[in-house]
Amino acid sequence: MNLDDAQFLAAVADGSLPASDFGHRQHLRLGWLHLQTASLEVAIERTCADITRFATHHGAHAKFHRTITEALLRLMAARGPNDAALVDNARGLLARHYSPTLLATPEARLRFQPPDLMPLPA
Repeated sequence: MNLDDAQFLAAVADGSLPASDFGHRQHLRLGWLHLQTASLEVAIERTCADITRFATHHGAHAKFHRTITEALLRLMAARGPNDAALVDNARGLLARHYSPTLLATPEARLRFQPPDLMPLPA
């Protein structure tokens, strides 16, 4: 689907965007749009709420991971939306900050956990 920003936000909010059209790049787009209109903390809350609602609507609520989402938003705020590592190698970028053990915990899925390897940018 080729949607402008307002159409994209509305389609995510009401769940009309097909789940197959909401991959990594669309998650980043959603976060970046929120970062453009709100403080980092508010953008994080809005993005997490949108993704949770979208995932629940599409029967995939268990896929949402709070720590990964928030960490990527914090990295995006510092690096910009088109940073190659963020777009093409988010797992590798996260691996600089988080051990696989920490990210695999139920707590990390439900609530933001600070990195255990290297701090995220301020």
